[in-house]
Amino acid sequence: MYVLAGAIMLNVPDPAASADFLVDHLEFTHTMSDDGLAVVSHTQGGLRLAFLRVGLPDFKPPSVAGALSKGMIIVMVVDGVDGEYRRLQEANVEIVTPLAYSQWAENSGERYFQVRDPNGLVVRLTEWV
Repeated sequence: MYVLAGAIMLNVPDPAASADFLVDHLEFTHTMSDDGLAVVSHTQGGLRLAFLRVGLPDFKPPSVAGALSKGMIIVMVVDGVDGEYRRLQEANVEIVTPLAYSQWAENSGERYFQVRDPNGLVVRLTEWV
């Protein structure tokens, strides 16, 4: 199978709020919008997110159509996580997990922090070390 493109679709109360948050703070651009839909792509490629308003019939199957608020984190691997942390602190973005380190193996791990968007979605910025 050859995959031409991909996106993650997220069911949220206010699609524009999540899209604008990513555009304003995390270098995304608006790709498409419609009533109840907002799609953004990262300016350097590789990550596209589609936000669909809760209650629209396009989010199927109905068993997974509720608003997302638990059990999911959007992860972005970055260079210079410390600088991003300071930048987002200065922009008064809600930081829900301060800078931390998780060790994976003897000599590897990640430095990361997490922020929350207006719909309650958690975004993790991580740097592998």
